[in-house]
Amino acid sequence: MIKRFCITALFLLSLFVSPGGADIKPVEVKKDDKCPVCGMFVAKYRQWIAQVIFKDGTYAVFDGPKDMFRYYLNMEKHAKSKRRSDISAIFVTEYYSTKLMDATKLIFVSGSSIYGPMGEELIPVTDEQSAREFMKDHKGTAMVKFSEISEKHLK
Repeated sequence: MIKRFCITALFLLSLFVSPGGADIKPVEVKKDDKCPVCGMFVAKYRQWIAQVIFKDGTYAVFDGPKDMFRYYLNMEKHAKSKRRSDISAIFVTEYYSTKLMDATKLIFVSGSSIYGPMGEELIPVTDEQSAREFMKDHKGTAMVKFSEISEKHLK
């Protein structure tokens, strides 16, 4: 009886665990992976890589955060069979550490003198203090949270 209860409790708990949990890892970008927005091969731009990982195990990789946001904000154009609710994790390469991190927890700086493979880029940093420092050093014009990014930040 107790064993059955424990198994049932674990099953019910698993239904409520967020799909974006700590067990989801970034994918290893392959040499032939292309950005679905601009068509560039992504692997040669490791310091700019961004990723969208889907619950079904598929993924999309990008040559920078700006193209990832173009995709994310307009999935009906770039990924007709996917919805935002299908996403399990979003990673971007944090500027200072060059490590892939959860994009939803980072701050993005726009309008800086640092350019990515496609030109002006949204620069992801870990926190507001890092964003202020980056803006001072690289003439950034604004810091924006993931949830605040819109089409106007992608021009």
